[in-house]
Amino acid sequence: MNRVIYLVLFIIGFSCRVVAQSATVDARIDSLQILIGEQAHIELEVSVDAHQRVVFPFYPDTLVRGVEVLEVSEPDTQFLNNRERLLIKQEYTITSFDSALYYLPPMIVQVDEEEYRSRPLALKVYSFPLDTIIPGPAFGLKDPMKPDFVWSDWYGLMAASFLAIPLLLLLFYLILRLRDNKPIIRRIKVEPKIPPHQLAMQEIERVKSERVWQKGRPKEYYTELTDILRTYIRDRFGFNALEMTSAEIIERLTEVGSKQEMEELNNLFSTADLVKFAKHIPDMTENDMNLINAVDFIHETKIPEEEEQKPQPTEITIVEKRSLRAKIILIAGIVLLSIACISIVVYLVAQIYELLT
Repeated sequence: MNRVIYLVLFIIGFSCRVVAQSATVDARIDSLQILIGEQAHIELEVSVDAHQRVVFPFYPDTLVRGVEVLEVSEPDTQFLNNRERLLIKQEYTITSFDSALYYLPPMIVQVDEEEYRSRPLALKVYSFPLDTIIPGPAFGLKDPMKPDFVWSDWYGLMAASFLAIPLLLLLFYLILRLRDNKPIIRRIKVEPKIPPHQLAMQEIERVKSERVWQKGRPKEYYTELTDILRTYIRDRFGFNALEMTSAEIIERLTEVGSKQEMEELNNLFSTADLVKFAKHIPDMTENDMNLINAVDFIHETKIPEEEEQKPQPTEITIVEKRSLRAKIILIAGIVLLSIACISIVVYLVAQIYELLT
Protein backbone atom coordinates (compact mmCIF):
# COMPACT_ATOMS: atom_id res chain seq x y z
CA MET A 1 0.00 0.00 0.00
CA ASN A 2 2.80 2.41 0.87
CA ARG A 3 4.56 1.59 -2.39
CA VAL A 4 1.45 2.61 -4.36
CA ILE A 5 1.21 5.91 -2.50
CA TYR A 6 4.91 6.64 -3.16
CA LEU A 7 4.47 5.85 -6.87
CA VAL A 8 1.49 8.21 -7.19
CA LEU A 9 3.34 11.02 -5.42
CA PHE A 10 6.39 10.52 -7.67
CA ILE A 11 4.26 10.72 -10.82
CA ILE A 12 2.54 13.90 -9.59
CA GLY A 13 5.88 15.48 -8.69
CA PHE A 14 7.42 14.59 -12.04
CA SER A 15 4.41 16.05 -13.88
CA CYS A 16 4.71 19.29 -11.92
CA ARG A 17 8.39 19.47 -12.78
CA VAL A 18 7.67 19.03 -16.48
CA VAL A 19 5.06 21.78 -16.44
CA ALA A 20 7.36 24.04 -14.49
CA GLN A 21 10.17 23.44 -16.97
CA SER A 22 8.00 23.77 -20.10
CA ALA A 23 9.22 27.40 -20.40
CA THR A 24 12.55 28.80 -19.19
CA VAL A 25 13.81 32.39 -19.38
CA ASP A 26 17.42 33.44 -18.96
CA ALA A 27 19.23 36.80 -19.41
CA ARG A 28 22.97 37.46 -19.78
CA ILE A 29 24.97 40.67 -20.18
CA ASP A 30 28.27 40.69 -22.07
CA SER A 31 29.90 43.39 -19.92
CA LEU A 32 29.25 44.29 -16.30
CA GLN A 33 31.38 47.48 -16.46
CA ILE A 34 31.44 50.14 -19.17
CA LEU A 35 32.57 53.75 -19.57
CA ILE A 36 30.11 56.55 -20.16
CA GLY A 37 28.79 56.30 -23.73
CA GLU A 38 30.02 52.76 -24.33
CA GLN A 39 27.59 49.98 -25.17
CA ALA A 40 26.66 46.69 -23.56
CA HIS A 41 24.48 43.85 -24.89
CA ILE A 42 21.84 41.88 -22.97
CA GLU A 43 20.90 38.53 -24.50
CA LEU A 44 17.45 37.29 -23.50
CA GLU A 45 17.01 33.55 -24.11
CA VAL A 46 13.63 31.75 -23.95
CA SER A 47 13.11 27.98 -24.26
CA VAL A 48 9.52 26.80 -24.84
CA ASP A 49 7.56 24.04 -26.51
CA ALA A 50 7.20 24.48 -30.27
CA HIS A 51 3.43 25.12 -30.04
CA GLN A 52 3.64 27.86 -27.37
CA ARG A 53 3.24 31.56 -28.12
CA VAL A 54 6.01 33.91 -26.85
CA VAL A 55 5.88 37.70 -26.39
CA PHE A 56 9.18 39.44 -25.59
CA PRO A 57 9.32 42.61 -23.46
CA PHE A 58 9.27 45.93 -25.30
CA TYR A 59 11.33 48.91 -24.13
CA PRO A 60 10.64 52.10 -26.13
CA ASP A 61 13.79 54.02 -25.09
CA THR A 62 14.96 53.15 -21.54
CA LEU A 63 15.47 49.93 -19.62
CA VAL A 64 15.60 51.70 -16.24
CA ARG A 65 16.21 55.33 -15.40
CA GLY A 66 19.71 56.21 -16.62
CA VAL A 67 20.08 53.19 -18.94
CA GLU A 68 18.99 53.75 -22.55
CA VAL A 69 17.99 51.09 -25.07
CA LEU A 70 19.68 51.84 -28.41
CA GLU A 71 18.64 48.84 -30.49
CA VAL A 72 16.58 45.66 -30.27
CA SER A 73 17.52 42.81 -32.63
CA GLU A 74 15.14 40.49 -34.42
CA PRO A 75 14.42 37.22 -32.56
CA ASP A 76 16.69 34.32 -33.50
CA THR A 77 14.74 31.05 -33.54
CA GLN A 78 16.20 27.52 -33.30
CA PHE A 79 14.32 24.21 -33.10
CA LEU A 80 15.45 21.46 -30.67
CA ASN A 81 14.51 17.84 -29.81
CA ASN A 82 13.16 16.92 -33.24
CA ARG A 83 11.32 20.26 -33.51
CA GLU A 84 9.47 19.68 -30.24
CA ARG A 85 11.25 22.51 -28.42
CA LEU A 86 11.96 26.07 -29.52
CA LEU A 87 14.94 28.22 -28.44
CA ILE A 88 14.45 31.96 -29.08
CA LYS A 89 17.13 34.63 -28.51
CA GLN A 90 16.82 38.40 -28.66
CA GLU A 91 19.55 40.99 -28.05
CA TYR A 92 19.15 44.45 -26.48
CA THR A 93 21.89 47.06 -26.99
CA ILE A 94 22.09 49.48 -24.04
CA THR A 95 24.22 52.42 -22.93
CA SER A 96 24.37 55.07 -20.19
CA PHE A 97 25.66 58.62 -19.87
CA ASP A 98 25.59 58.82 -16.07
CA SER A 99 28.17 57.07 -13.92
CA ALA A 100 26.47 54.80 -11.34
CA LEU A 101 25.79 51.21 -10.38
CA TYR A 102 22.50 50.23 -12.00
CA TYR A 103 20.20 47.43 -10.95
CA LEU A 104 18.56 45.87 -14.01
CA PRO A 105 15.32 44.18 -12.95
CA PRO A 106 14.20 40.81 -14.31
CA MET A 107 12.90 40.92 -17.87
CA ILE A 108 9.32 39.63 -18.19
CA VAL A 109 8.38 37.27 -21.04
CA GLN A 110 4.80 36.13 -21.71
CA VAL A 111 4.34 32.48 -22.71
CA ASP A 112 0.73 31.62 -23.53
CA GLU A 113 -0.37 34.67 -21.46
CA GLU A 114 1.68 33.50 -18.47
CA GLU A 115 4.55 35.65 -17.24
CA TYR A 116 8.08 34.31 -16.81
CA ARG A 117 10.92 36.37 -15.35
CA SER A 118 14.64 36.26 -15.99
CA ARG A 119 17.24 36.73 -13.33
CA PRO A 120 18.18 40.35 -12.47
CA LEU A 121 21.40 41.91 -13.75
CA ALA A 122 23.72 44.73 -12.73
CA LEU A 123 25.68 47.32 -14.73
CA LYS A 124 28.47 49.56 -13.45
CA VAL A 125 29.07 52.76 -15.51
CA TYR A 126 32.34 54.66 -14.96
CA SER A 127 33.14 58.25 -15.93
CA PHE A 128 36.36 59.17 -17.75
CA PRO A 129 39.23 59.70 -15.29
CA LEU A 130 40.59 63.27 -15.08
CA ASP A 131 44.28 64.06 -14.96
CA THR A 132 44.51 65.90 -11.60
CA ILE A 133 48.30 65.73 -11.39
CA ILE A 134 48.95 68.24 -14.20
CA PRO A 135 45.95 70.54 -14.29
CA GLY A 136 45.62 72.80 -17.35
CA PRO A 137 43.29 75.44 -18.68
CA ALA A 138 39.94 74.42 -20.14
CA PHE A 139 39.58 74.88 -23.86
CA GLY A 140 36.39 75.38 -25.85
CA LEU A 141 35.42 73.70 -29.09
CA LYS A 142 37.91 74.03 -31.90
CA ASP A 143 36.97 75.37 -35.31
CA PRO A 144 36.60 72.85 -38.15
CA MET A 145 39.95 72.10 -39.73
CA LYS A 146 40.36 72.19 -43.50
CA PRO A 147 42.00 69.10 -44.98
CA ASP A 148 45.37 69.46 -46.67
CA PHE A 149 45.46 69.93 -50.44
CA VAL A 150 46.08 66.58 -52.15
CA TRP A 151 46.49 66.35 -55.92
CA SER A 152 44.94 62.87 -56.03
CA ASP A 153 41.60 64.36 -54.94
CA TRP A 154 41.54 66.41 -58.16
CA TYR A 155 42.58 63.71 -60.67
CA GLY A 156 39.03 62.63 -61.42
CA LEU A 157 37.89 66.23 -61.79
CA MET A 158 40.68 67.09 -64.23
CA ALA A 159 40.18 63.92 -66.28
CA ALA A 160 36.46 64.60 -66.60
CA SER A 161 37.17 68.21 -67.65
CA PHE A 162 39.59 67.15 -70.40
CA LEU A 163 37.10 64.54 -71.60
CA ALA A 164 34.19 66.99 -71.64
CA ILE A 165 35.88 69.48 -74.02
CA PRO A 166 36.24 67.16 -77.10
CA LEU A 167 32.83 65.63 -76.44
CA LEU A 168 31.18 69.05 -76.41
CA LEU A 169 33.00 70.07 -79.62
CA LEU A 170 31.95 66.82 -81.32
CA LEU A 171 28.35 67.29 -80.16
CA PHE A 172 28.33 70.87 -81.52
CA TYR A 173 29.74 69.66 -84.87
CA LEU A 174 27.13 66.89 -85.22
CA ILE A 175 24.30 69.30 -84.41
CA LEU A 176 25.53 71.68 -87.13
CA ARG A 177 25.74 68.82 -89.67
CA LEU A 178 22.21 67.74 -88.76
CA ARG A 179 20.88 71.29 -89.04
CA ASP A 180 22.54 71.88 -92.43
CA ASN A 181 21.47 68.43 -93.70
CA LYS A 182 25.05 67.54 -94.58
CA PRO A 183 26.98 64.28 -94.16
CA ILE A 184 29.34 63.84 -91.23
CA ILE A 185 32.41 63.47 -93.47
CA ARG A 186 32.91 65.07 -96.88
CA ARG A 187 34.49 63.00 -99.62
CA ILE A 188 37.19 64.72 -101.64
CA LYS A 189 37.89 63.34 -105.09
CA VAL A 190 41.16 64.26 -106.79
CA GLU A 191 40.93 64.61 -110.57
CA PRO A 192 43.53 65.83 -113.07
CA LYS A 193 43.12 69.37 -114.35
CA ILE A 194 42.51 69.35 -118.11
CA PRO A 195 44.31 72.08 -120.12
CA PRO A 196 41.97 74.74 -121.60
CA HIS A 197 42.55 73.74 -125.25
CA GLN A 198 41.84 70.04 -124.54
CA LEU A 199 38.66 70.88 -122.68
CA ALA A 200 37.54 73.15 -125.53
CA MET A 201 38.26 70.48 -128.16
CA GLN A 202 36.24 67.93 -126.16
CA GLU A 203 33.26 70.30 -126.14
CA ILE A 204 33.62 70.99 -129.88
CA GLU A 205 33.65 67.26 -130.60
CA ARG A 206 30.47 66.94 -128.57
CA VAL A 207 28.81 69.73 -130.63
CA LYS A 208 29.96 68.11 -133.85
CA SER A 209 28.51 64.73 -132.84
CA GLU A 210 25.15 66.28 -131.94
CA ARG A 211 24.87 68.05 -135.39
CA VAL A 212 22.51 70.64 -133.99
CA TRP A 213 22.81 72.92 -137.04
CA GLN A 214 21.57 70.10 -139.30
CA LYS A 215 18.41 69.80 -137.20
CA GLY A 216 17.29 73.35 -137.93
CA ARG A 217 18.51 74.87 -134.64
CA PRO A 218 21.26 77.29 -135.64
CA LYS A 219 20.74 79.55 -132.63
CA GLU A 220 21.48 76.70 -130.21
CA TYR A 221 24.48 75.66 -132.30
CA TYR A 222 26.11 79.11 -132.34
CA THR A 223 25.30 79.72 -128.67
CA GLU A 224 27.18 76.56 -127.65
CA LEU A 225 30.05 77.28 -130.05
CA THR A 226 30.63 80.85 -128.83
CA ASP A 227 30.31 79.76 -125.17
CA ILE A 228 33.03 77.17 -125.75
CA LEU A 229 35.30 79.84 -127.27
CA ARG A 230 34.58 82.36 -124.49
CA THR A 231 35.39 79.75 -121.80
CA TYR A 232 38.62 78.81 -123.59
CA ILE A 233 39.64 82.49 -123.90
CA ARG A 234 38.96 83.04 -120.18
CA ASP A 235 41.05 80.04 -119.08
CA ARG A 236 43.80 80.65 -121.68
CA PHE A 237 44.28 84.44 -121.51
CA GLY A 238 43.03 85.16 -117.99
CA PHE A 239 40.20 87.68 -118.57
CA ASN A 240 36.49 87.05 -118.17
CA ALA A 241 35.35 86.73 -121.76
CA LEU A 242 31.97 85.36 -120.65
CA GLU A 243 30.95 88.82 -119.44
CA MET A 244 32.31 90.76 -122.45
CA THR A 245 30.89 91.63 -125.86
CA SER A 246 32.33 90.25 -129.08
CA ALA A 247 34.01 93.57 -129.91
CA GLU A 248 35.64 93.79 -126.46
CA ILE A 249 36.99 90.25 -126.83
CA ILE A 250 38.48 90.97 -130.27
CA GLU A 251 40.06 94.16 -128.96
CA ARG A 252 41.73 92.32 -126.07
CA LEU A 253 42.95 89.51 -128.35
CA THR A 254 44.43 91.82 -131.00
CA GLU A 255 47.65 92.05 -128.99
CA VAL A 256 48.21 88.28 -128.89
CA GLY A 257 46.80 86.95 -132.15
CA SER A 258 47.48 87.49 -135.84
CA LYS A 259 45.33 89.71 -138.04
CA GLN A 260 43.92 86.76 -139.97
CA GLU A 261 42.96 84.90 -136.81
CA MET A 262 41.18 87.98 -135.48
CA GLU A 263 39.25 88.42 -138.73
CA GLU A 264 38.12 84.78 -138.71
CA LEU A 265 37.14 85.00 -135.03
CA ASN A 266 35.34 88.30 -135.63
CA ASN A 267 33.37 86.74 -138.54
CA LEU A 268 32.38 83.83 -136.27
CA PHE A 269 31.16 86.14 -133.48
CA SER A 270 29.36 88.39 -136.00
CA THR A 271 27.53 85.42 -137.54
CA ALA A 272 26.59 84.19 -134.06
CA ASP A 273 25.19 87.62 -133.10
CA LEU A 274 23.13 87.72 -136.32
CA VAL A 275 21.77 84.24 -135.65
CA LYS A 276 20.91 84.94 -132.00
CA PHE A 277 19.53 88.46 -132.33
CA ALA A 278 18.53 88.96 -136.01
CA LYS A 279 17.23 85.42 -136.73
CA HIS A 280 19.79 84.97 -139.50
CA ILE A 281 19.89 81.45 -140.97
CA PRO A 282 23.35 80.63 -142.36
CA ASP A 283 23.92 77.87 -144.92
CA MET A 284 25.72 74.61 -144.26
CA THR A 285 29.00 75.84 -145.76
CA GLU A 286 29.08 78.85 -143.44
CA ASN A 287 28.41 76.67 -140.42
CA ASP A 288 31.22 74.28 -141.29
CA MET A 289 33.60 77.18 -141.97
CA ASN A 290 32.88 78.78 -138.59
CA LEU A 291 33.48 75.47 -136.83
CA ILE A 292 36.83 75.08 -138.65
CA ASN A 293 37.79 78.66 -137.74
CA ALA A 294 37.03 77.95 -134.06
CA VAL A 295 39.24 74.83 -134.12
CA ASP A 296 42.05 76.72 -135.91
CA PHE A 297 41.89 79.56 -133.35
CA ILE A 298 42.24 77.10 -130.48
CA HIS A 299 45.19 75.29 -132.06
CA GLU A 300 46.95 78.53 -132.99
CA THR A 301 46.62 80.13 -129.54
CA LYS A 302 47.18 77.17 -127.18
CA ILE A 303 50.31 77.05 -125.05
CA PRO A 304 52.78 74.72 -126.80
CA GLU A 305 54.35 73.53 -123.55
CA GLU A 306 51.02 72.10 -122.37
CA GLU A 307 51.41 69.20 -124.78
CA GLU A 308 54.28 67.76 -122.73
CA GLN A 309 53.17 68.94 -119.28
CA LYS A 310 51.68 66.45 -116.86
CA PRO A 311 48.08 67.13 -115.82
CA GLN A 312 47.96 69.23 -112.65
CA PRO A 313 45.74 67.72 -109.94
CA THR A 314 42.87 69.70 -108.54
CA GLU A 315 40.60 68.88 -105.58
CA ILE A 316 36.89 68.64 -106.22
CA THR A 317 34.64 68.47 -103.12
CA ILE A 318 31.64 66.20 -103.54
CA VAL A 319 28.81 66.75 -101.02
CA GLU A 320 26.69 63.65 -100.78
CA LYS A 321 23.07 63.62 -99.75
CA ARG A 322 22.58 61.89 -96.41
CA SER A 323 20.39 58.79 -96.35
CA LEU A 324 17.64 58.15 -93.80
CA ARG A 325 19.78 55.51 -92.10
CA ALA A 326 22.69 57.91 -91.76
CA LYS A 327 20.35 60.53 -90.33
CA ILE A 328 19.04 58.09 -87.71
CA ILE A 329 22.60 57.15 -86.75
CA LEU A 330 23.50 60.85 -86.52
CA ILE A 331 20.54 61.59 -84.23
CA ALA A 332 21.38 58.58 -82.04
CA GLY A 333 24.97 59.78 -81.78
CA ILE A 334 23.77 63.24 -80.74
CA VAL A 335 21.52 61.74 -78.05
CA LEU A 336 24.30 59.53 -76.65
CA LEU A 337 26.78 62.41 -76.65
CA SER A 338 24.24 64.65 -74.91
CA ILE A 339 23.72 62.04 -72.18
CA ALA A 340 27.49 61.65 -71.77
CA CYS A 341 28.03 65.42 -71.57
CA ILE A 342 25.21 65.86 -69.03
CA SER A 343 26.61 63.02 -66.91
CA ILE A 344 30.08 64.56 -66.96
CA VAL A 345 28.72 67.99 -66.00
CA VAL A 346 26.74 66.49 -63.10
CA TYR A 347 29.86 64.61 -61.96
CA LEU A 348 31.97 67.78 -62.15
CA VAL A 349 29.44 69.79 -60.12
CA ALA A 350 29.20 67.05 -57.50
CA GLN A 351 32.99 66.73 -57.21
CA ILE A 352 33.51 70.49 -56.94
CA TYR A 353 30.82 70.74 -54.28
CA GLU A 354 32.36 67.86 -52.33
CA LEU A 355 35.84 69.34 -52.49
CA LEU A 356 34.74 72.83 -51.47
CA THR A 357 32.51 71.77 -48.57
